[in-house]
Amino acid sequence: MSKKSDKKISLHNAKSSIESYKNKIVTFLKTYNKNTMTIAELEKKCRTKKSGRNDFIKAFDELRTEGIVVMRKGMKTALAERLNMHVGKITRLSRTFGFAMTDDGTEYFIPGKCMLGAMPDDRVLIADIPSRSGEPEGEIADILEFGSNKMTGTIEYTEGNLYLVPDICMNTHIIIEKGNNVPFSRGDKVLAEITRRGKRHAEHKVRIILVFGSSEFASSCAESILALHGVEKNFPDDVLKEAHKIEEGGVQEYSFNNREDLRYMPIFTIDGAESKDLDDAVSVQRTEKGYLLGVHIADVSHYVKGNSALDKEALKRGTSIYYADKVIPMLPKELSNGICSLNPNENRLTLSAFIELDKDGDMIGYRFCKSVIKSRVKGIYSEINRILDGTADDSILAKYDCVAEEIPLIDELADILLAKKKRRHAPELETVESKLIINENGVCVDVLPRERGKSERIIEEFMLCANEAAAKLARGKNVPFVYRVHEAPPEEKITQLCATLTKLNIQYPHFTEVKPVHMAEILDNVRDTEKFESVNMMVLRSMSKAKYSNEPLGHFGLVLDDYAHFTSPIRRYPDLAIHRIITDILAGYDETWLNKRYSGFTVNASEKSSSAEIRAVSVERECEDCYKAEYMKQYIGESFTAKISGVTEYGFYAELPNSVEGLVHIRSLPEGEYDYSEPVALTEKFSGFSYELGNTVQVICAEVNVSEGKIDFVLDEGD
Repeated sequence: MSKKSDKKISLHNAKSSIESYKNKIVTFLKTYNKNTMTIAELEKKCRTKKSGRNDFIKAFDELRTEGIVVMRKGMKTALAERLNMHVGKITRLSRTFGFAMTDDGTEYFIPGKCMLGAMPDDRVLIADIPSRSGEPEGEIADILEFGSNKMTGTIEYTEGNLYLVPDICMNTHIIIEKGNNVPFSRGDKVLAEITRRGKRHAEHKVRIILVFGSSEFASSCAESILALHGVEKNFPDDVLKEAHKIEEGGVQEYSFNNREDLRYMPIFTIDGAESKDLDDAVSVQRTEKGYLLGVHIADVSHYVKGNSALDKEALKRGTSIYYADKVIPMLPKELSNGICSLNPNENRLTLSAFIELDKDGDMIGYRFCKSVIKSRVKGIYSEINRILDGTADDSILAKYDCVAEEIPLIDELADILLAKKKRRHAPELETVESKLIINENGVCVDVLPRERGKSERIIEEFMLCANEAAAKLARGKNVPFVYRVHEAPPEEKITQLCATLTKLNIQYPHFTEVKPVHMAEILDNVRDTEKFESVNMMVLRSMSKAKYSNEPLGHFGLVLDDYAHFTSPIRRYPDLAIHRIITDILAGYDETWLNKRYSGFTVNASEKSSSAEIRAVSVERECEDCYKAEYMKQYIGESFTAKISGVTEYGFYAELPNSVEGLVHIRSLPEGEYDYSEPVALTEKFSGFSYELGNTVQVICAEVNVSEGKIDFVLDEGD
C-alpha cells in the first residue's frame, strides 16, 4: 500500500473519530440533568484516552464554532439551545451599542457593555437579557467566527498618543501597534487591520495599512466608505483583457446577421448632459390603433457571455455606483462608455422592444427582436425640456432637426401613459435627489435639488412600458426570470402610518387590506397643502423596499402585475441577466431547456443583485452625506429657513430647500421637558409648544463633521 493511501486512511479515521466525539458530546450534554458540565467531566464521560484527546478537543472546538455548544465561566460547557442562545451575525455598531441578526431573521439590540468586542460580520452566539424596549435584547456570549479584520477610521490625538477612532464605533479609541510601516498623521482617514482582538472594542489593536487623506475632505472620506463596504474600484486583469479584446474587435458587419436593421428609423437617446453610458434609445410611431413605442437597449449580453470573467465580475458588482461626480461602473469603460454605449451616428447592436399601445395607452401587443440601430442624436434632458416648453434657441432646434417630428409625438404619448398611471391609482410619491457641484479640487462647492422636467418623465414612462413587456413575455412563456418586485407595505407600518395620520388630524380611507389606491388617496388628500411633504415622507417610509426575485410577485408602487428591469444592462446585472434569457427565447429554445438552464441562475442573480443594490444605496448615501457636510463648512454660524423632516426622541431633523439635512438635538432646544409622539412631534410638557413634522423653523449651522457626514443645527432665536 502506498504512502498516499496510508495518508488518506489516516485522515478518514481522524475525521470519523472527531465526528464520533461530536455525537458523544451532544448526547451527554442533552441527557445531563444540569444545564452545564465542566469540560473535565465531559471529557471523562466521553471516555477520552490520551491518544484521542486531540480529536476530542477538535470535536469540541467545531461544535463551539457551529454554535451548538458554549463555554461558560469556570470551564463549564453547555448546549446553546438549553441556555436559550441563538446563532447570529453582527450587522452594525453605533457609538454605544450594536445590532445582531439571528439566522431566523430576528434582530437583537446589544448594549455596548455586552458586545464582547464583536465587530460587524462576526458570527456570534447571543444570549437573551431583559429588554427595556420590548424588542429583543441580548448579550454576546461567544464569538464563533471573526468577520472582516479590516476597518476604516480617523486618527485622533488623545492623552499624548495617536489612536484610531473607527467609523463603526466612534466612541472607541483603539491602540495602534508600534512599528507601523505606513506613515500617518492626526486627522487622517485610514484603513486599518485588526492585529489583536480584545474582550472590549477598546482592547483591540490595529495597524494602519492605507491612508486616504485628510478626514476634513469628503473625497478622502468617500474613499474610506468604499473600502469599508468592500467596493473595488479597479477591475481584475482577466476582466480588462476581455474588455480590451471586445473593444479592439469593434462592431462588425457580420454581427448584423439575423438582426433587424433599424438604422433607417429616427431613433435617439435622451440622457443627462454628463452621461457617458447611454444604454437606452427610443422611437415612436403613430398607428391606426394608437402608437408603436420602440425601446432599444444596448445588447450587452452579445458581448458579456455567461460565466466569462466579465460576467462573473458584473454579477459580483451587481450595479454601478454613482457618487458626487464619480462612477464605479459595473462593466469596464471599454464597454460601458464605448462599444455598448448608444453613441450618435454609430452602428450599435441592440435588443429592441416594440410595444403596441392603443389611444388610451393600454398595451395591446409587444414583440422583442435583436437589432442594429444608429442613434440620430444624443438628446439631453434640459435641451428637450426647452423644446417642449418653447424656450429652445436656434442652436438647440438645429441640433434636434433630425427628430423634430418625433419630439411632439413622444410628449403626446407620455401624457397618455401618465394619465393611465393616474387611472390605475399608482401613488404619486415625490422624492428629492441632490446634485452635488464639485470643483476642480474635488471639493463640494454647492448642493442643488436635482431638477426633473418633462423629458425625464417621458423616458421614465417609456422604460416602464418596456420593463412591463419584458416581464409579461417571461411569465407568458413560463420561463425563469429576474423580476423587479415590490410587495405591499408590512401591516405594522400601515398601522403606525394610520395612527400618525390620526394624530395629525389627516383623513385617510379605512380598509382591511391596504391597496395602492389607499396610499394614493392619502397623498391626494394633502397635496398642495403645507402637510404634503411630511405625509409624503411618512407614506414613503411605510412602503416595503423593492427588490429582485425569481418569482413574479408584482409591483405595489407601480400597480403592475408584471415588472422587471430590462432597460439598463450596462449598469444593472438583473437587466443583463434577463437580456440573456430573452435572447434564448428569441433563438427558439423551449420551456424545458430554459428552465433547466436558468432556474438556479435566476435565484442566484436575484439574491446577489438585491444585496448589491442595498450596498450601492448605502455607499451613495454615506458619500453624499460627507460631501454635503463639506459644503456646509463654509456656512457655520449662518442662519437658514428649514422644514422639520424627521422627529426622534433625541431631537428633530431639519431640511434646507437644497436638500441638505441637519440634526437639531434635544439638548439644544429651549429648556423644558419634552414628550416624543412617534414619529410626529416633540412637545414641551408644560408650555405645550410643539416641534412637528413639516413645521418651518429657522436654524443656524452650528457644527459640521465631514468624516461622519453629520451636520448639527441649532434654533435661531433671533436677537
